[in-house]
Amino acid sequence: MKLDLNFPEFQKDLLALEKKEVLAVINTLKKLQKLSFEQLLKSPGLNLEKLKKLKTKDGIALYSIRITKKFRAVVTFQGDYIRFVSLHPNHDTAYSQ
Repeated sequence: MKLDLNFPEFQKDLLALEKKEVLAVINTLKKLQKLSFEQLLKSPGLNLEKLKKLKTKDGIALYSIRITKKFRAVVTFQGDYIRFVSLHPNHDTAYSQ
């Protein structure tokens, strides 16, 4: 899986994190690079969830993915890419963008 980390909101969120949280994001990114989309869907640790009520301005589905037990990221998929949209150190905010 290819990673797209260029979304401005994601970059802002990433740069605002503490060192421990940045390391958790990096570890998850390394794991994702090794997975296919099918493997990601089956991975209980990453707990990919479609955000039913949320979409991008262009109508693209948004998903939540676990970074840690308390920390999630919002992503989209396009072709072989997983695009990181935002990070949510408070788990619940990922569901109410």
